[in-house]
Amino acid sequence: MTMPDVRELVPHTGQMMLLDRVLSADADDLCAEVRIHAGSVLGGEEGVGAWVGIEYMAQAIAAHAGWLARQRGAAVKVGFLLGSRKYACGVPLFANGSVLLVHIHRVLQGENGLGAFDCRIDVAGGASAVATATVTVFQPDNVNQFLNDGNAV
Repeated sequence: MTMPDVRELVPHTGQMMLLDRVLSADADDLCAEVRIHAGSVLGGEEGVGAWVGIEYMAQAIAAHAGWLARQRGAAVKVGFLLGSRKYACGVPLFANGSVLLVHIHRVLQGENGLGAFDCRIDVAGGASAVATATVTVFQPDNVNQFLNDGNAV
């Protein structure tokens, strides 16, 4: 199956689109690719700080939500990163020139828009995960109403 362009799945634009492409997706899982380069908006001379890994995970979750929406013929919606449990990363930065594989797995998804995902980041060609976390997200039915008055439905 050919994967859609990641820009059609994630409601980010310009420099804040950190994922390069979606490699695979199904009902509960997605794998995205990130190429680390010196021109990255969040990078430095040597690479991107490991703390950015949580945003790579969040954008992969957004891509999964977008992919699911497209499967249903629905519009891609904005969601919110609520937090993570125990983000662990074994490297201080993701080095320029490296290719990251961001894997997300949906653990639970409530009717109310709350979800939890087990996530990991591998360096392509590496032997094991360099970063892991459980990420909690929220996607209200009506984003504008939620932002205006805190009502999620």
